[in-house]
Amino acid sequence: MANVLHVDFEQPGTSSKAIENIQSVLNSGGVIAFPTDTFYGLGADPFNPDALSRIFQIKQRPADKPLLVLIHSLDQLADLTQEVTDSARQLMERFWPGPLTLIFKAAAGLPDALTAGTGTLGIRLPGHPFTRELLETLDRPLTAPSANISNAQELQTARQVENTLGEKLNLIVDGGPAPGGKVSTILDTITNPPTLIREGALSRSDLESVLPIQ
Repeated sequence: MANVLHVDFEQPGTSSKAIENIQSVLNSGGVIAFPTDTFYGLGADPFNPDALSRIFQIKQRPADKPLLVLIHSLDQLADLTQEVTDSARQLMERFWPGPLTLIFKAAAGLPDALTAGTGTLGIRLPGHPFTRELLETLDRPLTAPSANISNAQELQTARQVENTLGEKLNLIVDGGPAPGGKVSTILDTITNPPTLIREGALSRSDLESVLPIQ
């Protein structure tokens, strides 16, 4: 059963020890669960093929479905994408941080499992304060597909994750309940105009307040 690590960024001494633990797990190719700005997600090093393979096994996820990546800084896009279009920049300026996942052309050399051979990658800069602080403190992007078996109900608390996936994970980061609610909106910024893939927390009209959407 995975260890459950309670993290409180209001207690720096405690959180610094916890971050060392999390970094060690990630560096060794482990998989963690942590709260995102929607539900709990599965975090791993997006540049480690073995860690990515474990996520697919844990989730029983089809191999043709790419993995989402969370970032804490726009600077991290350079290691993950080939191009950031003008449309993407407008959307990021308006809606990031927040529940908008943007699809980009993936950078060359990323693991095939990350992109599922599509050559594209979904990226989000989350709005949830805990998630952002975790990413900033770790100073690395993390994968963040939902912490559940594929097509099963999303999980909102560390206890739910422990009960469902605890035997398969290396570590569960308990930062309190995830906000839940609607899933993130997904928008393909490679096309011109961008294409709405999934309408979630942000509506089509929200997006169209910035630029045309197909």
